Amino acid sequence: MIGTRLLVVTADDYGLTPGVCTGILRGHEQGILSSTSALVVAPAFEANAGALVDSGLDAGVHLAIVGEDPPVLSAREIPTLVDRRGRLAPSWRVLLGRAVRGAVDPGDVAREWDAQLAVARAAGLAPSHLDTHQHVHLWPTFAAVAVDVARRQGVGVLRVPRSRSRSPRGTAVNRLAARLADRVRAAGLVAPGWMAGLDEAGRMDRPALVAAIEAAAAAGAACAEVSTHPGADPDPERVRYRWGYGWGDELAALCSPSARAAVERSGRQLVGHRVLGAPGAG
Repeated sequence: MIGTRLLVVTADDYGLTPGVCTGILRGHEQGILSSTSALVVAPAFEANAGALVDSGLDAGVHLAIVGEDPPVLSAREIPTLVDRRGRLAPSWRVLLGRAVRGAVDPGDVAREWDAQLAVARAAGLAPSHLDTHQHVHLWPTFAAVAVDVARRQGVGVLRVPRSRSRSPRGTAVNRLAARLADRVRAAGLVAPGWMAGLDEAGRMDRPALVAAIEAAAAAGAACAEVSTHPGADPDPERVRYRWGYGWGDELAALCSPSARAAVERSGRQLVGHRVLGAPGAG
C-alpha cells in the first residue's frame, strides 16, 4: 500500500455493555466502521468476545488503568493502581494526580496491561493495535509503559491521540502527543499521523462524522484515524457509565449514506489498523 492514503474509522470500548458490542458490530456490518478496540475489563467483554472474533472486524485492545470496571489483577499484584476497595482511579485526572506525586508504580501498569492483553488473546483475539481508556498513555510515565508493552507483546500499532482544538487543553494534548509520537517511532512502532475524535468524544453525530472525514481528506498524513463510540439503543446497562455520550447517534452516523459518501469523496482507502505496518502507512 505504498503511496495509498488510508483512513481508519474505529470504535473504542467493545465489551462495555451488550448494546455497545451490538452497536460496534452493526457499525461494521452496515456502516463504515473498520476497526475497534476491546475493553477487556468491562462486564460484557467475555460474553461478546466470540462475536467479535467471528465478525472479522479488525480488533485491538483498549488498555485501562482508570474507570468504573475492576482490573484483571488483584490489589496485591498492582497496589499503586487501586484504592482500599480494589477500585481503579475513576478518571485520568485522579490518576495523573497520583502519578505527579510519584504514587503510581510503572511496573504495576505494565503488569496490568500485560494481563489485559493475555485476556484478549485467551478470548481468541489477535490484537492489531493498542490504545488506552481516557487516553492515559499521553502522559509520559504511561507513554513509556505503553510503548514497551506494545513492543514486547508484538503489537506494532499504538494510537497517538491528537486534538484539533486550539484551546489550552488542545495545545497541551498535542504537546504530549508529539512526545508520544517520537517514542512510537523510536521503538519501531506505527501510529496514524492524524486523528479526529478526541475533541468530539461522545458527540460524533452525523454532521460531526462527515466533517471529520472531510478534514481527514485534507490532512497531509498518510494514515488518518477517526475515533467513535457507537452503541445500540435501548441499552439499560449503560446507565452505570454516566458519560453523557450519544451512543445511538454515533451508530446512526456510522451507518448513514452521508458518511459512506464522505469516505468515497475523501480519496482515502478505508482499512483496519492491521495494515498500518505497511511501508508508507504511518
